[in-house]
Amino acid sequence: MAVPKKKTSKSKRDMRRAHDFLTAPGISICPQCQEPKQPHRVCAACGTYKGKEIIAAQD
Repeated sequence: MAVPKKKTSKSKRDMRRAHDFLTAPGISICPQCQEPKQPHRVCAACGTYKGKEIIAAQD
């Protein structure tokens, strides 16, 4: 039976497990243009955040 030669450190163990807990970013709908966007971000389509125009709309 195979036996490890050295103890795996907490750092190595946790780095190996790190990718298991990744989640996809959340998606919400922009109230102005109804396009999908990330929560708490400026809408890429219309450039608004909390009902105010932050970035001029790109055509």
